[in-house]
Amino acid sequence: MGIKAALPRYEIYFYNTVLGLAMFWAASWIFEVSSSSANRKTFKTSVKPGWYYFGRKMDTADSEWMMWFSTYRDHILFALSGHVLFAKICSMLAPQYRSLVYMVYGLLAVWTSMGWTYVTLMLSHCILLYSISLVKIRWLCFVTGLCTLATFKCEPFVSWQTGFVDGDFELRHILYYGGCGFTIMRCMSFALENCERKDGNYNILELLKYNFYLPFFYFGPIMTFDKFYIQANKSDLTRKEREMWNINLQGLIYLGVIFVVDVLFHFMYILTIPSDLKLLKHVSDWALVGLAYFNLVYDWVKAAVMFGVINTISRLDHLDPPKPPKCITLLYVFAETHFDRGINEWLCKYVYDYLGGKHQNVVEELIATLCTFGVTILWLGPCEVVLIWAFFNCFGLNFELWAAKFFSMEPFASFEMAMSDAMSRRIRAIFNTFNFWCIVLYNILALNNLDFAKLVAKRLFLKGFPFTTIIAMFVTYCLIQVIKERERRQALVDDPDPLPPPPTAATSPTGAAATPATPSAPAAAQPAADPSKEKAE
Repeated sequence: MGIKAALPRYEIYFYNTVLGLAMFWAASWIFEVSSSSANRKTFKTSVKPGWYYFGRKMDTADSEWMMWFSTYRDHILFALSGHVLFAKICSMLAPQYRSLVYMVYGLLAVWTSMGWTYVTLMLSHCILLYSISLVKIRWLCFVTGLCTLATFKCEPFVSWQTGFVDGDFELRHILYYGGCGFTIMRCMSFALENCERKDGNYNILELLKYNFYLPFFYFGPIMTFDKFYIQANKSDLTRKEREMWNINLQGLIYLGVIFVVDVLFHFMYILTIPSDLKLLKHVSDWALVGLAYFNLVYDWVKAAVMFGVINTISRLDHLDPPKPPKCITLLYVFAETHFDRGINEWLCKYVYDYLGGKHQNVVEELIATLCTFGVTILWLGPCEVVLIWAFFNCFGLNFELWAAKFFSMEPFASFEMAMSDAMSRRIRAIFNTFNFWCIVLYNILALNNLDFAKLVAKRLFLKGFPFTTIIAMFVTYCLIQVIKERERRQALVDDPDPLPPPPTAATSPTGAAATPATPSAPAAAQPAADPSKEKAE
C-alpha cells in the first residue's frame, strides 16, 4: 500500500466527526472531575488561586511551565532580550564577528547567573573533550563523553561538582543540570565531527562559540556542531522573502498558545489529577483515557512552545534550529516518537543511524536501538521509571521491524497485493491502533508515574472490556485514519503525481481513422508539452 492510498470523502468526514465528538466528550468528563475536586486536600500544593477574571483555581503542577512563563519569566526575558539586542547591533556593524559576540554575551550571562566557578567547571569539560578529539579516535571520544556525562548522574561526582555552584538563586539548581547536560552533548558532537574532519582540526574557539550560544545553553535544543558551524559563520545574512514576517507570526502564535494553555489550566487539572490515585479509582473510563491522551498532548505543546521560543530567537540570528517535535496526535509508529527533536537528531546521527545502517537487518537494528536507548538512559538519569520506559520503547521500535519483515513474506504479501489500496489502508490502520496505545502507555510512564500507567491499562483492557475497549479502539482507529489522510495530502504536495500525456492521433478515439489529409495529423506531429513545466504550473 502506498502512502497516497485514498478513501471516500464521506468516510473521512465520518472519522473526523467521531474524533471531534470523542475529544469533546472526554474533555467534558475531565472538566467535571476538575470542578468537583478543586478543594481536595491532595490538590492544595498544586491547585492554587488563578487569574482573578475567571474566579477559578489554576493547575500549577508543572514547575517547568510555571518557571518559564510565570515565576522566572522576567529573568529569562531579560537575558534573551539582551542577546537579541547585542546580536542585532553586531550583525549591522560587524557581521563577520557575530558568532564571537554570541559567545562573549553567553559567557557573561552564565557568569552572572551561575558564578565564575560554574563557568570554570564548564570550561574544564570543554577543554577535556577538545583534547580527546585531537586524537581523532571516534570510540575514545564517545566513551570519554559518556563517562563525563555520567559524572553528573552518579554519586559522589554529583555532590562534588554541585559544590561549584553557590548562592540562593532558586533557579540555579535547574540551570546547573540543564547547562551541564547540554554542554557534554555539544562537546561530544564537536569531538565526533572533529574526528570526521580529514584536514586538520577545528579551533577550540569554535567549540566555545558553539557551546556558549546563550539561547541553546541551558534548555536546548541541541544543534549538531556541523550545522551550527556552517550557519554561524556564513557571510551572506540576507533573508528570504517574507522570512521576517514568518518569524514574527511564529512568535505571536507561541504567545497565543501560552495564553490558551494557561486558560485551560483553570478548567482542566490534567497534571494534578493523575497524582491522586484515590480519585482516579472513582473517575469514569472516559476521563481516565482522556487524561492519558491529554497529558501526552500537553507535553508536546510544552516542548513545542519552549523550543519554539528559543528557535524564534535563533532564527533572528540567521540559524536554522531543529524543528519542534512531532505531535503525539500525528504519531502511530515508534520510529517517529520523540519529544525533543534536537536530541533525536543527535542520537540518530551519532548512534542509531551510524550503527543501524539502512535499518533493514534485524540484528543491526537491535544493536542500534539498545545503544541508542542506553545513551538516552544516561542522558535522562538511570532510575526505575526511565529503565522501564526505555525497555518498552526499545522493544516497540524493534517489534515494528520484526512485524514488517514477517508480513512482507508469503502469503501475506500476496494477500495485500490482491486487495485494493483503500482496504489495505484500513487493515493497516487496525494494527496501528494498538500500536498507538502502546506508545501512549509507554510514554505516560515517564511523564506521570507507573501507578497511573497501570491503572489506565487495567481500565482500558481489563475492567472496561469489552465496551470501553471497543469504543476507545474505534475512536483511535478514526484518529489513525485522519492522520493517514493528512500524510496522504502532504505526500501529494511534496511529490505530485505526474500528469498524463496529452492525447495523440494514435491514442485518440478517432486516431485510427485519421489520415495525413485530416486536420488531426498536424496536431499529432507537434511535440508534447514539457511535463516538468506542467508539474510546476
